[in-house]
Amino acid sequence: MKHAIIVGASSGMGREVCNILLSDGWKIGIAARRESLLEEIKASCPDRVEVMKIDVTAPDAAERLLSLAERMGGVDLFLYSSGIGKQNSRLDTNIELATIDVNSRGFTAMIDTMFNYMAAHSGGHIAVISSIAGTKGLGAAPSYSATKAFQNTYIQALEQLAYMRGLPIRFTDIRPGFVDTDLLAGSRHYPMLMDKTRVARSIVRAIYSKRHVKVIDMRYRMLVSAWRLIPKWLWRRMKIQNENTTP
Repeated sequence: MKHAIIVGASSGMGREVCNILLSDGWKIGIAARRESLLEEIKASCPDRVEVMKIDVTAPDAAERLLSLAERMGGVDLFLYSSGIGKQNSRLDTNIELATIDVNSRGFTAMIDTMFNYMAAHSGGHIAVISSIAGTKGLGAAPSYSATKAFQNTYIQALEQLAYMRGLPIRFTDIRPGFVDTDLLAGSRHYPMLMDKTRVARSIVRAIYSKRHVKVIDMRYRMLVSAWRLIPKWLWRRMKIQNENTTP
């Protein structure tokens, strides 16, 4: 039986991936801030689910993650699905700093902890749900796009570091666009909105096939390719914005 830990498993894509892995016979350690939602998952499969309340920004987050790993008896796959995103065209500093705290500091604490754990325990696979928002700086969501670019680059750097040190640690950077999750609940129309269950299946396929980077789906792959071709002088003058939140 393979063992996986999912941080950010209480809802959205993390929860959907958890359901798929359970159906595939995995033992799962699930972590998030909302422990009651984690207990709902455990109730559906009590023999193969371990629960740990983790706030990725808390001082004890790394300690709690390691405790969960020990309770699991090892980790073959670590999926980081935690994060926040909000448009902030008025540049409220509190929103920017809160986003950085979760998407950069919390992310780094969790990823580094699991990298070092796997380095000491025969390797494994680290997967991160980042975003296509890291492709370019988005004026409507400065810290969100910047932190997603940070995640993209950090995973790339750790992949090189694992190779330099001869560590059997694999990485998958998963970059979705707009997904129909609680983050978008109650919002108005979003273009190319994707079903979270279908996205979760794509995530699991990318992990199973050991993809390095996976942009979900074809429409967003085309969009990202187009974004990359836009010169900087033109990008600065473009108005890319939608309601309330970000991909």
